Amino acid sequence: MTISAIASGAAGMHRAAARLEASASRVARFGTGLQDVDLTTEMVETMMAQTDFKAAATVVRAADRMTQTTIDILA
Repeated sequence: MTISAIASGAAGMHRAAARLEASASRVARFGTGLQDVDLTTEMVETMMAQTDFKAAATVVRAADRMTQTTIDILA
């Protein structure tokens, strides 16, 4: 269970990082005329990606603590 929680958290962190990178790419094209960019939407997207990353990191930390506690109990 703990391993799958760590894997899920790591996947969540990866998805959040990809969302942030995509948003940053769109913001970088702002004003070039290549793409219509709504900076307000991109700011919200950035904040949501940050929140998602923090939540996924919390899952990984909790799973790590559970694993360490289990090792301490069994040792």
